[in-house]
Amino acid sequence: MPTFDIVSEVDQVELRNAMDQTNKEVGNRFDFKGSDARVELAETSLTVFADDDFKLGQVYDVLNGRLAKRGVDVRCLSRGKIEKMSGDKVKQVVTVRVGVDKELAKRIVKLIKESKLKLQASIQGNTVRVSGNKKDALQDAMAAVKKSISDFPLQFNNLRD
Repeated sequence: MPTFDIVSEVDQVELRNAMDQTNKEVGNRFDFKGSDARVELAETSLTVFADDDFKLGQVYDVLNGRLAKRGVDVRCLSRGKIEKMSGDKVKQVVTVRVGVDKELAKRIVKLIKESKLKLQASIQGNTVRVSGNKKDALQDAMAAVKKSISDFPLQFNNLRD
């Protein structure tokens, strides 16, 4: 029985490379001279540091550009609120969303059931597995999911016959 998985993954190596390139560019730019602007990477989040809100936005724009050039979908980023630190310095935590959360998985399952294709969709942790009798129906389901869900980056893995 043909199956495939719907997942949302971010390449951690490309994420780290984009962060390093952002820090290098911010360190070399004239408008950031003497500034403590930088980006730090934790497990599933990036922390953007800057001297004020404007510079924080500039660093975030540079980060977005670098992520896009490295092939990382920027829709996986979720910006947190801006926090004040000592003095005038600010920071912002940017969460990297990995995996299909429960609400999105339920939306995908509902979409596949409403498409009237002879497919079964099941939620398995951070993935949604879709199975059916025909490979063409699976490809139609992929097209329907791509068309209707555009606010979150999804990948289709493990297409098996």
